[in-house]
Amino acid sequence: MKTWSMSEMISPMVKQIPPSGIRKFFSLAEGNKDIISLGVGEPDFVTPEHVRAACVRALELGKTTYTPNAGLLELREEIASYLYNSFQVKYEPSNEIIVTVGGSEAIDLALRALITKGDEIIVPVPSYVAYSPIAQLNGGKVIEVETFAKDDFKLTAEALKAGLTPRSKVLIINYPSNPTGAMMTYEDWLPIAKVVEDNNLIVISDEIYAELTYDSKHVSFATLPGMKDRTLLISGFSKAFAMTGWRIGYACGNQELIAAMLKIHQYTVMCAPIIGQIAAIESLRNGLGEKDRMMESYNQRRRMFVKGLREIGLPCHEPRGAFYAFPSIAHTGLDSDSFAQKLLFEAGVATVPGHVFGQGGEGFIRCSYASSVSRLTEALERIDRCLRAL
Repeated sequence: MKTWSMSEMISPMVKQIPPSGIRKFFSLAEGNKDIISLGVGEPDFVTPEHVRAACVRALELGKTTYTPNAGLLELREEIASYLYNSFQVKYEPSNEIIVTVGGSEAIDLALRALITKGDEIIVPVPSYVAYSPIAQLNGGKVIEVETFAKDDFKLTAEALKAGLTPRSKVLIINYPSNPTGAMMTYEDWLPIAKVVEDNNLIVISDEIYAELTYDSKHVSFATLPGMKDRTLLISGFSKAFAMTGWRIGYACGNQELIAAMLKIHQYTVMCAPIIGQIAAIESLRNGLGEKDRMMESYNQRRRMFVKGLREIGLPCHEPRGAFYAFPSIAHTGLDSDSFAQKLLFEAGVATVPGHVFGQGGEGFIRCSYASSVSRLTEALERIDRCLRAL
């Protein structure tokens, strides 16, 4: 019998993509109650009681079926209303919105629908770890455009233009940013929009942290002149509504792109879970007050935690959105992976090394402050002791 190995059967593309650097440190910390985890971007709030109660009632009524592929029309109507009232961008529920299994599926669907092998995808970095692997799995070539702490990690038109080639097709943006907490103003976006138009780019705008802003209001890229039709707005309920495990996201945009994404969605996941969709409807109708209260709590933690980082000797630019701090550890003489491992194994604090977020992330660590004040205070004390030991 001919010998073989399963390894030979695995796609070379999949083999070359490293596992998530975020999950690596999460897994190391999992199950150890002595470790304070600042690694995974997950709210420490439980989904509000009235949302859970609405789902219990739905289950008792037997609502356990498939939904339309694009999601419940009732939910799409609520999403359209919410986006218009909150961010002044208008979408048609019937053909410009699709409900997905979290924002991650929406990103995957968009790239599958848009990319022809060899197309280039521009990703400003540091950025969320999934963009590049998803683009590569769909045959795209990722071009990283570095942003810098001295610029508050904002994307500039000059940097974007420098990364463009005739094969450039898609620009992925994520503001408020994971991992830096950076934000872009309307004035910041205007020159970016000009580059997008001049170079015929499609924009995937991941706005999952749009509600979590502290010093100014989020500006959706789709509101820029001429940009709505070129922009796919992606968001969801995981972060601002404390619904990570419900896996409900959505994408809004040009109806032809949405139709192409829906075709792939039909053949892969069919539809997002009905109970998660019911939870999302309840959140939009009756949960905006809780959302705002959670956001204010994050703001208090942000101020306390960033101040604490600076006081113990870790320079940190001011995060304006999301719930992450991205302090510099360059002066320690350790690379970000070594520093994160030292914190984990010697101080019992789990963070994420900056290099996993792409070019420009080395020399930083990502810390989520979506944890209790007492846990954040203890984490700062442990990090301080570790730094003193250095």
